[in-house]
Amino acid sequence: MLDAAIHAILRSHQVSEQSALLAELTAQGFELTQPTLSRRLRALGYAKLDGYYRLSAQRGLRVLNATAVPPNLLVLKTEPGFANALAVQLDRDGLPGQMGTIAGDDTVFVAVLPAQISAALAAANALK
Repeated sequence: MLDAAIHAILRSHQVSEQSALLAELTAQGFELTQPTLSRRLRALGYAKLDGYYRLSAQRGLRVLNATAVPPNLLVLKTEPGFANALAVQLDRDGLPGQMGTIAGDDTVFVAVLPAQISAALAAANALK
């Protein structure tokens, strides 16, 4: 929950200070200290780039494993806490025949047109 909230805030706002992020998380009902937040940001792959917290290029969004589940589903595994961000990237950029995504913590389900499942799997494997 906390990781998803951090991802959501940092995707929708330009945050330049951890204190601002901590205040927003506190307003959402999360109880944590600034050192804990700092550790979570590092673990999730965020760094201060150009004055704002963003996903670090070193960590990036990558697919660890992609599996086709015929007739029209892909199951993509990623690092813990990154599924939501990966789903947003896929919704923006799209895989061949992609119809939509559902994300958990480290798993993204991608619905694709049955005729394009092989092409979508190949494109997902290219994200490794």
